[in-house]
Amino acid sequence: MKSDSVKKGVSTAPHRSLFNALGYTEEERRRPMIGIVCSYNEIVPGHMNLDKIAEAVKMGVAMAGGMPVMFPAIAVCDGIAMGHIGMKYSLVTRDLIADSTECMAKAHGFDGLVMIPNCDKNVPGLLMAAARVNVPTIFVSGGPMLAGHIDGRKRSLSSMFEAVGSVAAGTMTEEKLHEYEEKVCPTCGSCSGMYTANSMNCLTEAIGMGLQGNGTIPAVYSARIRLAKHAGMKIMELVEKDIRPRDIMTKEAFMNALTMDMALGCSTNTMLHLPAIAREAGIEINMEIANEVSDRTPNLCHLAPAGPTYMEDLNEAGGIYAVMNELDKKGLLNLDLITVSGKTMRENIRGCVNTNPEVIRPIENPYMANGGIAVLKGNLAPDTGIVKRSAVLPEMMVHEGPARVFDCEEDAIAAITGGKIKEGDVVVIRYEGPKGGPGMREMLNPTSAIAGMGLDSTVALITDGRFSGASRGASIGHVSPEAAVGGPIALVEEGDIISIDIPANKLEMKVSDEELAARRAKWQPREPRVTDGYLHRYASLVTSGNRGAVLELPR
Repeated sequence: MKSDSVKKGVSTAPHRSLFNALGYTEEERRRPMIGIVCSYNEIVPGHMNLDKIAEAVKMGVAMAGGMPVMFPAIAVCDGIAMGHIGMKYSLVTRDLIADSTECMAKAHGFDGLVMIPNCDKNVPGLLMAAARVNVPTIFVSGGPMLAGHIDGRKRSLSSMFEAVGSVAAGTMTEEKLHEYEEKVCPTCGSCSGMYTANSMNCLTEAIGMGLQGNGTIPAVYSARIRLAKHAGMKIMELVEKDIRPRDIMTKEAFMNALTMDMALGCSTNTMLHLPAIAREAGIEINMEIANEVSDRTPNLCHLAPAGPTYMEDLNEAGGIYAVMNELDKKGLLNLDLITVSGKTMRENIRGCVNTNPEVIRPIENPYMANGGIAVLKGNLAPDTGIVKRSAVLPEMMVHEGPARVFDCEEDAIAAITGGKIKEGDVVVIRYEGPKGGPGMREMLNPTSAIAGMGLDSTVALITDGRFSGASRGASIGHVSPEAAVGGPIALVEEGDIISIDIPANKLEMKVSDEELAARRAKWQPREPRVTDGYLHRYASLVTSGNRGAVLELPR
């Protein structure tokens, strides 16, 4: 056992004395030592129940003959961090989570790991750590929140942000806003739509690192506790068979995840996380392949914010495995891959049927013939621009309008809520990329303000930052190269005509090459916004959004 390095032999007597100090018995020390990486805290609603999940996992490990040992991982609540300096610290935690988990796992000689994440950067950060450490590992998440109910309709956090825009537009009273405030987030769990947290939790199933239901069983259901016990038991089988993350997270598994991403209509943030996770597994994923996958993958789900259904509905309709069975009708997945169940994906999904064709469209009757996410390119985005196509209104799939240019999120929000953005405009928010932000803030506040003011059918938003999974509309993020490194988005001027053609995967500004060259000759880099602390170090190491905003040492 790997843990023999800290438990067995004369030379480890000092180590054993410290295990004695922890209260572990000799009988426990003879067992495989399983690290329980628990992201419990009291500031993220999706994490407040993880102590119960951890206890269930520990019981499962012990029942199956293991020695469970818990240690923590951090997590930021993107909703609470939204709209202020806190959002600069969201994406950057992904690497802190991966690094700190690597440190703990390798320093203490664990034989296996059970990851207990839930929210946005916590899931990809721990998947990165799993690939990097590469000891047998399984994921069991905290589960999604139930939807709220207002006026007989289901609502979620995106409704809350849009309600703020409605108040600014004078179409909602503050009394109604307070009702939303009281009702849209009724339980613990990751927010109830197909936002980033739920997208990534669903993809743990699709890629083979989580058991059935990990992405969809609501946080408050007792089935989630049973799932955690089964995950604790299953890790012992993975240790015995020596099935490791890199055995599961192969290139073919990442292609399955990308295909499922398109079918589910996941958050655009998955386009940052999948390349970063793959890189840790020694696999290169070029995001240009996303359009190829999208072209052959129909979009089968329109969960909030794209539509009126929620994670609880997807769970009742058969969950991720039911969606995979729909895709298998056209042979769109490689199902002969090993998973944490110890079985192949084909064995896993057998008998998992779609019980609600309104939640999971049959593959013969999809919402769209192509996938939920598109990669746009052009002279405004030579590398990439990412849009959640499934959440764009039909009339905004092709749009042309004058640029309204802002060098930070706050200035854009002031203009939107101040009534200065008109129908047809294209809002451009720049210097919010991985380096320029730094931290690549999510732009949920401006997209929600646009929607809340009734402009989502006429106004587009483009940024080198990124969007929350709760964003909807013609919201194009991850524009690369970013403004801070002199990307073309830095050269856009007020009034330039911006052309968006999502079906053709194009994003361009109607400015001549000669004019752009003249502007480039005059462009000067901005002074960094942050000059100390972790954000400063992060900005010096981070790559562009099209590469997953991964960290690299300067050459």
